[in-house]
Amino acid sequence: MIKRICLTALAAAVLTTGTVIADGHEPQAKRQDLMKSVGKAAKPMGQMLRGDMAFDAQVLNESLEKFLYVSQQYGDLFPAGSESGYETEAAPAIWEDRAGFDEALGNWRSAVEKALAAQPATLEDAKPLAGGVFQTCKGCHDTYRIEND
Repeated sequence: MIKRICLTALAAAVLTTGTVIADGHEPQAKRQDLMKSVGKAAKPMGQMLRGDMAFDAQVLNESLEKFLYVSQQYGDLFPAGSESGYETEAAPAIWEDRAGFDEALGNWRSAVEKALAAQPATLEDAKPLAGGVFQTCKGCHDTYRIEND
């Protein structure tokens, strides 16, 4: 009896894991997960810039490293056919103006690389660099994102 319960639990775990893995392979799901990780990384940066959190260069650099990681793969997650589904917030402009979208992603990556290379040690040094990063985020979101409520 215990053996049957264990086998049933194991089978359920494998099936559940398989479903999650299969869902995670869709580009819409991957890009949503990546943007959620960017949002989590952006939170402490914003708190530091607003003065709601003490400046911490290590936290800033960790956030920027996450941004860089995402920026290096994000553009590949918008193949034809992924315009809808998974409650995507991707605007049709991504596919209609692919060159503009790729340029916007490149601008984001460049701003992140510039901020990382500068290794700001103070809030005063970090503000213009982080501001540049966030401006590129906003520019891309304004054109290439549909905010779903």
